[in-house]
Amino acid sequence: MTAETSQTLDRGLRVLKLLADTDHGLTVTELSNKLGVNRTVVYRLLATLEQHALVRRDLGGRARVGLGVLRLGRQVHPLVREAALPALRSLAEDIGATAHLTLVDGAEALAVAVVEPTWTDYHVAYRAGFRHPLDRGAAGPAFLAARQGTLIEPGFTHTHGELEAGASGAAAPLVGVTGVEGSVGVVMLADAVPERVGPRVVDAAREVADALR
Repeated sequence: MTAETSQTLDRGLRVLKLLADTDHGLTVTELSNKLGVNRTVVYRLLATLEQHALVRRDLGGRARVGLGVLRLGRQVHPLVREAALPALRSLAEDIGATAHLTLVDGAEALAVAVVEPTWTDYHVAYRAGFRHPLDRGAAGPAFLAARQGTLIEPGFTHTHGELEAGASGAAAPLVGVTGVEGSVGVVMLADAVPERVGPRVVDAAREVADALR
């Protein structure tokens, strides 16, 4: 810690990060051990975070991330979208297909940025705000594979006709971006994804990830 930083705020943020990394919550004792501070300090941190709905405690006393983080999270989408647009524009123009950035939003995949090519006679109409199940299309399986560690070379997933009849898609997950789980992909009217599209999508996902770091 330096003279310009707040030790209490630092500890509070560390509590949130620890809780975000577990599905079953943590007890006061567990947090105390992980933070290296006494239980009284942890109680005060949790009480303050609970007042802002950033933490909740169940009947058994285990602390979990609270719904208040969702209000903060909604402000992330515009920032992520802005950072991704240059790479999406380049991808859409290069491939001649609709490019999109899709993020995990609970149990669904949510398209937060969409760019359509300017030079094609026709392309798939796709809009920001479109939602679909995580296990459908190319975007969802891409980040599910990354989450489960089952994504194999060449590093992208592809699909045909799962979300729209006659449309094919390819997507690659964002890798190495803390706090953001998603993928970059394209969707096109074709029976199959051309061979060069997958590697180009992987490159675009890497560009977006670099912009978000």
